[in-house]
Amino acid sequence: MTRPDRAITRYTTLNRVNHWINAGLFILLVLSGLSMFHPILFFLSELFGGGQWARAAHPWFGVSLVISWIGMIIQFWRSNLPSKDDIAWSKAIVHVVKNDDEHVPPIGRNNSGQKLVFWSMTLLIPVLFVTGLLIWEVYFGEATSIPVQRVAVAHVQPIRSQYPRVLSLRSAEWRDDDVLVDDNFPALGHVERDQLTVGGLSDDLGSFDGDH
Repeated sequence: MTRPDRAITRYTTLNRVNHWINAGLFILLVLSGLSMFHPILFFLSELFGGGQWARAAHPWFGVSLVISWIGMIIQFWRSNLPSKDDIAWSKAIVHVVKNDDEHVPPIGRNNSGQKLVFWSMTLLIPVLFVTGLLIWEVYFGEATSIPVQRVAVAHVQPIRSQYPRVLSLRSAEWRDDDVLVDDNFPALGHVERDQLTVGGLSDDLGSFDGDH
């Protein structure tokens, strides 16, 4: 496409590519996360080849998102610094919604709404990343305690309290009365052996023997 000589480039090709990589990773992260959030959403895991693949890919989507977002920060942090124009624009939010440009004050590259989204993401993505690392069992499971994992898992997945395999199997044992007990996870309480088939738990837990 031919651009006029005096055209102003608002976003470069690099800006746009970085943005869509970021958006794509975010969508993949949400879909894979939702597939583990509740059994009713487990069908979403088929988008990734099944439950095991969704669980394996999810944290890597997160790592990739952090790297991509760092690129966004490097490119856009200056344009998202607060200014006095943000107050005037925010006061005219009714006119913004109505698309009444005549009554909307001039602003810089980004308005206060865009800046709010930018800095919110800049804060929340690292929080999700750090708490995700704490419950990434493959690499950090042995380095974090069960209480720490309980706190970290609250960032997106209350499902952990429904699936005893995630937080309790390391300390769980079968008693003579065939009840699964977790002394380190009192909120779990007692789970009868026959309850392990509810919601597909038996498939995820595999075959259990009374002596294990």
